[in-house]
Amino acid sequence: MGRTSKLCSLSDAVSAIADGDRIAFGGFAVYQRPIAFVHELIRQKRRDLTIVGVVNANETDLLVGAGCVRRIETSYVGLENYGLARNFRRAAEAGEIEVVDYPELIAWDRFRASQENLPFWPCTFLGGSDVARLNPDIVPFTCPVTGKQLWAVPPARPDVVVVHAIMGDEYGNVAFPARRLLPQSVDVTHTRSCDRVIVTVERIVSTEEIKKHPELTEIPSFRTTHIVEVPYGAHPTAVLGIYQADDKHFRAYAEAGSTQEIFDSYLAEYVYGTKDHHEYLERIGLRRLIALRNVELPS
Repeated sequence: MGRTSKLCSLSDAVSAIADGDRIAFGGFAVYQRPIAFVHELIRQKRRDLTIVGVVNANETDLLVGAGCVRRIETSYVGLENYGLARNFRRAAEAGEIEVVDYPELIAWDRFRASQENLPFWPCTFLGGSDVARLNPDIVPFTCPVTGKQLWAVPPARPDVVVVHAIMGDEYGNVAFPARRLLPQSVDVTHTRSCDRVIVTVERIVSTEEIKKHPELTEIPSFRTTHIVEVPYGAHPTAVLGIYQADDKHFRAYAEAGSTQEIFDSYLAEYVYGTKDHHEYLERIGLRRLIALRNVELPS
């Protein structure tokens, strides 16, 4: 049987997302987020999404500010050293979105439960916590071995996972650097928790190039449903060994969230005012993008 190319445009990949989907985004906090994909979600006006994650940041805040989100299940939404995720905070305080809190470790374990096709993940440390008291989806039970109380935490159950990586081939084989950090490890767990996996990559390479280092292929082709070449697809977040975070743009983004009116102007300039990711990059500027390049490539 011949192999099937899964290479497509960003617009076509986003078209696979339906209103109301449960979606998990790769990366961690303000690192290696599939921002170009998020921008296209906003352009295509997806609505009533549920974001399920571990530690979320601007990818979620963007979608909340654009009115795309109904519910968020995670441990944190913020911009770390850039401050608050103000769109998220404003919508949560106004009751415009539903927010379900999980501790960071348990938020990750929920994806492990989905990976193993388990109906729940057992937790030992929620005693006396309002996280368990206020969340009806967390069910206390008695351990049949020790007799101690445990808590059954529901799996993440994403309908689709979207990650951004360094490189992959047209069939959806995606390579990760041997030297990696937490965002890349989260991505691996995420992509094993779901049958629909969309990957944006900095560069499409030949299958022969992928075969040179088979041990680096953490996402095999059978797991990938769509793959898209999107240079600087994580901007303004960083991609390990490729480019740094755009500190100037991040600070401007954080400030834009101070009011909905100012944030609407940000969307008008960088999302709605650009027909696609290529125009977005032109808006950022070639000199700025080159200045972000990291010459220390991962081994």
